Amino acid sequence: MRSAPCGGMMNVRFAVLGPVTVSAAGRPVPAAAPRRQAVLAYLLLHPRTVISADRLIGAMWGVTPPDTARAQLQSAIAAIRQVLRTAGAGEILQTRTAGYILLTEPDQVDLEVFTRQVAAPDADAEQLRAALALWQGEPLAGLTADFVDQARTRLQQRRLAVVERLVELELAMGRHAELVDTLTAELAEHPLRERLCGQLMLALYRSGLQTDGLNVARSFRERLADQQGLDPSRSFLALEQSILRADQSLSPPARQAPEPVAVAVAEPATRRPASFLPMDIPDFAGRPGELDWIIDSLSENGGIVTIDGMAGIGKTTLAVRAAHRLAEHYPDGQLFIDLHAHTVGQARVEPDAVLETLLRQLGIPPERLPAGTVELSALWRAELTHRRLLVVVDNAGDADHVRPLLSGASRSLVLVTSRRRMVDLDGAHTLSMEVLPAEDASALFTSIVGERALAEPISVLDVLQLCGFLPLAVRIAAARLRHRPRWTVTYLADRLRDQRRRLAELSTAERGVAAAFTLSYQQLNPDQQRMFRLLGLHPGVDADVHAAAVLADLPPERGEEILEDLLDTHMLMQHEIGRYTFHDLLREQARRTVADEESTETRNTALTRLLDHYLHTAAAAMDLLYPDGRHHRPRFAEPKELPFADPAGATAWLDAERANLIRAGVHAADADWPAHAVGIAQTFHRFLVERTHYGDALTINAAAARASRRLGDVSAEGLAFSYLGDVHWPQGDYAEADECFTRAVERFREAGDQSGEANALNNLAGIHMSLGDHERARSSYTRCLEVYHRYGERVGEAVALSNLGLLEVELGNYHQALEYLQEALAIARNVGYLALEAHCMACLGGAYQGMGDFRRALDHYGQALEVYRDLGNRYRESEVLSQLGETVRTMGDPAQAATDLQAALTIADEIANRPRQAAAHHGLTRAHRDLGQDDLARTHAARALDLFADLGVPDAQQDRHPGHRAFSICGAVISVEGASR
Repeated sequence: MRSAPCGGMMNVRFAVLGPVTVSAAGRPVPAAAPRRQAVLAYLLLHPRTVISADRLIGAMWGVTPPDTARAQLQSAIAAIRQVLRTAGAGEILQTRTAGYILLTEPDQVDLEVFTRQVAAPDADAEQLRAALALWQGEPLAGLTADFVDQARTRLQQRRLAVVERLVELELAMGRHAELVDTLTAELAEHPLRERLCGQLMLALYRSGLQTDGLNVARSFRERLADQQGLDPSRSFLALEQSILRADQSLSPPARQAPEPVAVAVAEPATRRPASFLPMDIPDFAGRPGELDWIIDSLSENGGIVTIDGMAGIGKTTLAVRAAHRLAEHYPDGQLFIDLHAHTVGQARVEPDAVLETLLRQLGIPPERLPAGTVELSALWRAELTHRRLLVVVDNAGDADHVRPLLSGASRSLVLVTSRRRMVDLDGAHTLSMEVLPAEDASALFTSIVGERALAEPISVLDVLQLCGFLPLAVRIAAARLRHRPRWTVTYLADRLRDQRRRLAELSTAERGVAAAFTLSYQQLNPDQQRMFRLLGLHPGVDADVHAAAVLADLPPERGEEILEDLLDTHMLMQHEIGRYTFHDLLREQARRTVADEESTETRNTALTRLLDHYLHTAAAAMDLLYPDGRHHRPRFAEPKELPFADPAGATAWLDAERANLIRAGVHAADADWPAHAVGIAQTFHRFLVERTHYGDALTINAAAARASRRLGDVSAEGLAFSYLGDVHWPQGDYAEADECFTRAVERFREAGDQSGEANALNNLAGIHMSLGDHERARSSYTRCLEVYHRYGERVGEAVALSNLGLLEVELGNYHQALEYLQEALAIARNVGYLALEAHCMACLGGAYQGMGDFRRALDHYGQALEVYRDLGNRYRESEVLSQLGETVRTMGDPAQAATDLQAALTIADEIANRPRQAAAHHGLTRAHRDLGQDDLARTHAARALDLFADLGVPDAQQDRHPGHRAFSICGAVISVEGASR
């Protein structure tokens, strides 16, 4: 037990129902910076709960935290401690083994005071007014962390519910006149809130404004139809008819003593823009005409600009410089992506992966990202309609490569660079770049070299001509001269002239770059040459210090020194701090050089070191994030040094290295490292699927299947097929998932791998349930349970039991279902598996609903819904909302059912999940039919049938008992997370 806080600490108060503040003895304590306030706010929303650093970083930045996230979090915690010490409450924030905990008392936080005051169902108007007086505007005002929007919405919904309760009491006391202004303001903020609208209509009618009340009703019906395609509930329509008839039952009661209703109206939320632009080059020179044209023409109206030209001419440099200059005109964010259309040794990034990356940069949660280029493009265009964004699309192949990214109705600016002129891109402005004019090239050279260039202007011109006036070649040559103080410009020109004679077969531009490169390469010391060569072996996009050092077999400190030297000589580029990459032309030079100067054995040894590093480091990262699956991950050897120390750092590393890990795995599968390909896939799969990187998951697991066959490892091939099924299933691709899981079962049986077979059977049974084949599902689940029990796999046992319970709910065997589910729930709570616990609660809700115990069903659904919202699991949130809607409909409230089911459908549409959409449309069909809204019922029925047919759900299974059918059509079974092997 913790000790009670001292008296000084109890004088400290915290507020989140408005700006986040700390006060001591009634006086505000100076606030921390906004990001630090956001960390404090998240802790205040979860008082007396240990919050891990990983969870805090996810709350602040979502799935793409910056590399400095860990350092920023530590700085925020230190700043919060200082604020608390200033308030005399330094002991409130404590560090535990698993994270941080804020030991506040309930009376110290305004939200907890509010919750307690409104908790009593018989709270009177005075109590509710006192609770609402705690609100000081928009909750969490001014904060822009990842968690804020969702938390703010939940808090505002709670406040609205209390406002509506208070208004009912005030109307009952005859205070309708005082309510009109308050209700008008509230309805303006929440125009689709039916209960508020009805209350305003009644207040206007009782104030003698019958026509105004009817106008409010008409406007609400039009908004509801236009925005959601719905009609108001029967109770709303009945109130409207009563007002129209001047029904005496609406007459106001005897007036009681007037007291004003103090209700604060929230201010609209603001969002901090995100910037993903690479660093601007400090020695940018030249291109004044092109730069001014872009800035003057596009600073206000947006549009599309394609910048084309030969390799090395400076397209990316110009686009990035223009983007930095224009950033303030596009306040909703600046995005950047390299499509690698001309990168040697790398496949170009396809449109679906491009769209996914850009949407994630916008902060769209992964569960909202649909599958397929068409759907992703539609979501991207929808986001562009209400944002002013600046997007740099670098290294594109052709017009078709970028067309899915463009929207003619947008006020955003898209800058596209390509080696190919895109004359067929409708509506685009084209800027074709030529080599640098002599004056601009001279300015660039001089900015790097300094005064020596001014002393030899004729030789400078010779150097520029020998470099073909290409910015890349000029930079390399100038950097070489800067680092050779004894050289003259004339001597540099002579060396370049000699190199160009040896490269006579190349084009003029290519000779310029190659000559500059060769000269610079020859002047590197042996360690620098070796690092440059070996980096040419890297199969990925870029390399951090650790990967480059491993490739060259050097300590990280020495590796970083060499990388920085190569950066200074313009042999490498750096789009992000700490990450090094090539210009495409220099990547090609590096690959040619390593092939010419290193033996096959040396190249293979270096690549083995790199693949070992990626595999070992990824396994260590996954161990920190998912310790429950540690014993399932393959082990080769432990890394000597890790680039992270905690779960937040592990997440940041996996996010940063995702593309490199995928490319490394594919390269390993198709070359001489099949075991590494299998290991990377088995290690990385769970991370990819949980963050809905489905395209990457398909790529790496398909590579693992190929590699497993080369190795003759039948069990590993089974696991690859099982993982491929894991990717197809949540996307509603049941046929593909069925085929993958079936092949997995066959491979595991062939290998005698009973544990693997059990996991594959569990997933295959889920597909059978989704398709209504209950007997096959029961057989598979029973077999799973036997195997899990034999191996002592407790999580597996709980999963199999919960899925058997769900199956019995499907079949109406509710008492048997309760036995399975209660046993599964006990195991889930014992092992601390929160997601499985919520799943069991939702399934128990289905069992109680089927038994007619609706109150208990609602209680279990509510608990499950709360957990899923805390976990941010939108898929399961939609699922439980569908179940809630069916339950309240069965209880005789189809209007509330339609509200819950519409909320479920909204989420399903946002995450583009067809099974959940089918379930919601199916439920809405019933709800609208019960409301007598036959047209809407037919519309939803047609959409549900289309989805069922698309998913392959049998016709006979589409109209089963509403208390449990919504589960099976979406494949709601749960799998063993991280335990497929």
